[in-house]
Amino acid sequence: MNHDPIDPALAALRSATADCSTPERVEQALMAAFATQFARKRWYQRLSPAQWGLAGSLGSAAAAMLAVLIVRAPLPGAAGDAPLLQLDDGLAFIALASQERIEQEPHPRMLETTLPRTELASLGVPVSPDTAGDSVRAEMLVGADGAPLALRLSSQ
Repeated sequence: MNHDPIDPALAALRSATADCSTPERVEQALMAAFATQFARKRWYQRLSPAQWGLAGSLGSAAAAMLAVLIVRAPLPGAAGDAPLLQLDDGLAFIALASQERIEQEPHPRMLETTLPRTELASLGVPVSPDTAGDSVRAEMLVGADGAPLALRLSSQ
């Protein structure tokens, strides 16, 4: 048995306040009214107009930077890749030297030759493993010093 002097006082207080509590239906009605008045907002409703303005300006700046980068990007096939030169009956040559070097050549010669297909792979032409050992007929534009300037695959 507990002989604490506070226990009888707490028991009396408990019995006196038991009738003072609100009925459960009142508490439910208050909680429902609170939920409708302070409804939970979605994430985009919680952002202030200033935050939306900041997000919009950052997005616009990113889009402008992307547009500048796209406009300034080199076109595919330019500079680093082997450009195509339109010569001789409108058929395309694969340039092996720079276009300036080809244009400055005073007397280029055209030679017919056969190349192994593996050599074409180094020029970026797709080569099947089945035919990698075969040879291909090609026409080469050669400078006066014997350096190859351009290459065209022959269908013959």
